[in-house]
Amino acid sequence: QVQLVESGGGVVQAGGSLSLSCTVSGLQFSTYAMGWFRQAPGKEREFVAGINWNGGAIYYSDSVKGRFTISRDNAKNTVYLQMNSLIPEDTAVYYCARRRWTETTLAMSVRSMDYWGEGTLVTVSS
Repeated sequence: QVQLVESGGGVVQAGGSLSLSCTVSGLQFSTYAMGWFRQAPGKEREFVAGINWNGGAIYYSDSVKGRFTISRDNAKNTVYLQMNSLIPEDTAVYYCARRRWTETTLAMSVRSMDYWGEGTLVTVSS
């Protein structure tokens, strides 16, 4: 059974930090790039951060660059998103996803991913 399970969401005050995790089971993980996306109410799902198979290449959206850090542990089939200096605009459901094997860019789009988690809600209060 394929599962991508996000955890770590919650409510935090502006300026605070949260750490998200996404654990993958039932499909190949260690040789695939992974990404984090988010979707705010009434908005389209947007790319946040991407990481290649071994963590040697990383890409961030401009809106989170310098505040968020993506990482992975292939021994644990887990990808992480450390979020610092959170602002209310970061409020969204955060999703992890696996990039399709045929895709090459770390500037990922929704269409470039093949498996998705169900998301975890992050709420940043002002």
